[in-house]
Amino acid sequence: MKLLDCPGIGKRPISEFDYVGAVRIPPSDADEATWADYVFNRDNAPGVMRERWYHRPTGRWFILERNTLTDEVVGLVDPADVRYKEPNYEVPA
Repeated sequence: MKLLDCPGIGKRPISEFDYVGAVRIPPSDADEATWADYVFNRDNAPGVMRERWYHRPTGRWFILERNTLTDEVVGLVDPADVRYKEPNYEVPA
């Protein structure tokens, strides 16, 4: 059985978790080509990534830094460290 060694709740079976995706900051005030690149393309290079995870039994959301090459959890990330300001879009009347 594969275990995820979460710094917040300890070692738990990976089946208890949902991988939500890599933390990515969207481009603000970008043209269509830049947005298309952001939405449809990923780097997928092995190494340390910040990822969103959800633990179903506790209902806890968290962000981990995980080495995708070795599958080692490096640490828990404070959500304030990945927060970004949302662009202020004007909705046409």
